[in-house]
Amino acid sequence: MCSCMVCRVSATLTTSASPSGASSRPPGTPAPRRRTRVLALPEARWALASTLAFLLALPLDLTGASAWLYGPLYAIAYAAGGWEPALEGLRALREKTLDVDLLMIVAALGAAAIGQVLDGALLIVIFATSGALEALATARTADSVRGLLDLAPATATRVSPKGDGTEETEETVPTDRLAVGDVLLIRPGERIGADGRVLDGESEADQATITGEPLPVPKAPGDEVFAGTLNGTGALRVRVERDPADSVIARIVTLVEEASQTKAPTQLFIEKIEQRYAVGVVAATLAVFAIPLAFGADLTSALLRAMTFMIVASPCAVVLATMPPLLSAIANAGRHGVLVKSAVAMERLGEIDTAALDKTGTLTEGTPEVTAVRPHPGSGLGEDALLALAAAAEHPSEHPLARAVVAAARARGLRIAPAEDFTARPGRGVSATVEGRVVTVGRAGEDGAGPDPTAAVRADEVPGTTVLVRVDGTPVGTLTLTDRLRPDAAPAVSALTAVTGTSPVLLTGDNRSAAAQVAADTGITDVRADLLPEDKVDAVRGLQGTGRKVLFAGDGVNDAPALASAHSGVAMGRAGSDLALETADAVVVRDELTAIPAVVRLSRAARRLVVQNLVIAGTCIAVLVVWDLVGHLPLPLGVAGHEGSTVLVGLNGLRLLRESAWRKASSPGSLPR
Repeated sequence: MCSCMVCRVSATLTTSASPSGASSRPPGTPAPRRRTRVLALPEARWALASTLAFLLALPLDLTGASAWLYGPLYAIAYAAGGWEPALEGLRALREKTLDVDLLMIVAALGAAAIGQVLDGALLIVIFATSGALEALATARTADSVRGLLDLAPATATRVSPKGDGTEETEETVPTDRLAVGDVLLIRPGERIGADGRVLDGESEADQATITGEPLPVPKAPGDEVFAGTLNGTGALRVRVERDPADSVIARIVTLVEEASQTKAPTQLFIEKIEQRYAVGVVAATLAVFAIPLAFGADLTSALLRAMTFMIVASPCAVVLATMPPLLSAIANAGRHGVLVKSAVAMERLGEIDTAALDKTGTLTEGTPEVTAVRPHPGSGLGEDALLALAAAAEHPSEHPLARAVVAAARARGLRIAPAEDFTARPGRGVSATVEGRVVTVGRAGEDGAGPDPTAAVRADEVPGTTVLVRVDGTPVGTLTLTDRLRPDAAPAVSALTAVTGTSPVLLTGDNRSAAAQVAADTGITDVRADLLPEDKVDAVRGLQGTGRKVLFAGDGVNDAPALASAHSGVAMGRAGSDLALETADAVVVRDELTAIPAVVRLSRAARRLVVQNLVIAGTCIAVLVVWDLVGHLPLPLGVAGHEGSTVLVGLNGLRLLRESAWRKASSPGSLPR
C-alpha cells in the first residue's frame, strides 16, 4: 500500500501527461476539469467488494449460523482485499526486498490460522479501505495538475498550396505529427496547436495559461504564439517553429513527469532504513511469539500477540510521511504557474536563506520602451517629428529596440512613413531613406559618422540605452530606451526579504547606473553590476562560501551557470527559454515574480508537514507496540490504530493541495520562517 504510493503518483502523472494522446477534442475546445470518481479506481472497487463480503458474513458469524454460510463470504473478503498487496509483496520478495504490505497479509493469514477469522478479515477490510483512500488521494493529486498539462489540442488544421500555388488545401492532422515549417490555419476561438510565428492575419491570444498575462495579447504577422493558447476573434496563419515534442506545453509535461519520479533526501533516507526495519520487525515478531511460548504461554494467545505486534510495528505511516506533502506542494505550485522539477528541488527551496536576482528579464520585463525623446537644439524638429523619423527607419527591423521605437510612435498616434533602401548593421544600427532623406539610428560613433559632440545625453550617464538619430548625416536628436520594471518587482523583493531575513542581492551584467536605478525602485541595497556570466557564478559561490544557501533567479540565458551553481535555481519562463527549463530547479511559467517567495513558503510548509507526519507515525507505533508488549492490545484495535495513523499521515500531507495553501503562502508574513 503505502510503500508504492510514490510509484502510483508517478505512473498516474506520466499517463495523464502525454500531449499526443490527450483526447479527441476539437482543436478549439478547452480541456474539461477532471475529477477522479471513487469507483473508477480498481483499489476502491476491490475494497468495496471486500467490505460488502465482510458485512454480509459478520451478522451470520455473530448469530451462530453455520460456518458454511459465512465462511465463503470471509474468504471473498480476504481474497478481494488482499490479493493485490500479496502479489506485490511476493514480487518484492523475489527481488530480495521485504514489502511492509506483505507483513499485513501474513498477519491476517496468521490470525485466520489460529481461528481468529473475523479479526483477520477485519484487518484485510481496513487495510484495503486504507489503500483505496490512498489511491484516491493519489489520483486527486494527479487531477490537480492535469488541468495544466491538458492544454494543447489533439489536432490542428494544416494548410498547403496546390501544385499551381493558387489555392490552399486543408487537412486535420494530429498535433504530434506536425513538423517545423508547417503552416496552420487557426480559426477564431480555436486553441493554437503548436509553437510558431504568425505569417498572416491579425487577432489576439489568451496566453494566461503560459505567460500569466491577464488580458489577451494582440497578434500580428511576425508575433510568436504558443501551443495551447486560445485564439481570439481573428483568423491566423501560423508557421510552426518548434517540434511538438519541444513546445512549451510539452516541456511542462516533461518537467512534471520528472518531478513525480524523484524522491527527496528525507524519503531516500526513510526507504534506506525501511528494509532493515522490516527485517527487524520480522525478527522481533518471532521473538514475541517464541519467548512467551518457551515460558509456557498458550499457543493461540502467543501467536495472536505476535500477529498484533507485526501489524502495529510495521512502518507504513513512516514510509508515507514524506512524499505526499512534497508532491502536493509540487502539484499546487504547478497549478499556479511554478514548475518545480523534483521533490529534491522542492525540499531544497525551503532551505534557502539568501536570494540573488538578475535584473534584465527577472526584475524587469526584458522589453525596452522609449522613455526620453530629445531633439537637438537647432534641428528644427519636435519630439514627435524626431520619433516619427526614427520609427520609419526602424520599422522594417526585428530588433527589440526597433520594435520599442515603433511602438512608442504608434502609442502617440504618429504617422510612420514608408522606408526604402533599408539596411541593418548588427551592433551598429539601421539606415533607411524616408521621404527622400537618409535617416540613421544607432549608438553615437557606431554608424561610421563619428562621435556626436552635441549629444545631450551619454549612454553611461542614464539608466538604459541611448541611440542617436541622424538625418543626411547630421545629428538631430537622441532616444533613450529603458527596460520596464515588472509591476510586482518591489513586492517580490519585499517578500523575499521577509522570507529569508536578508535583502536580496542584485547581480547584473548591465551598467551600474541602470542597476542602481532598478535597485532603488525595488528596495535592494546590495548591487553588483557589470558582471559577466562567470562573475555571477563567483558571486553566488562567494555567498555560499559564507555558509548561506542561495536562491538565484534569472532568465535562463546568460544566467544559466549561476542557476546551476546556486543551492536553488529559479528561471523566469517567458517565451519558454530552453536554458531556463534545462538548468533551473524550478521555472516560473507565468512570469509572476511574487510566485518565487510563495513557492519558498510552500516548500517550508511541506517540510513542516513532513516533520509532523514523522512525529505522528513514530508516536503511534511506539504507543501501540508498548501496549501490545506490556498489556493486551486487541487485534482489531491494533489494526485500527495502525491503519488510522497511516491514513491520517497521508491526508495530513495532502493538505497542501488545497487552494488555501497557496493563498496562505502568497500572503506576506502568513508563514513563519
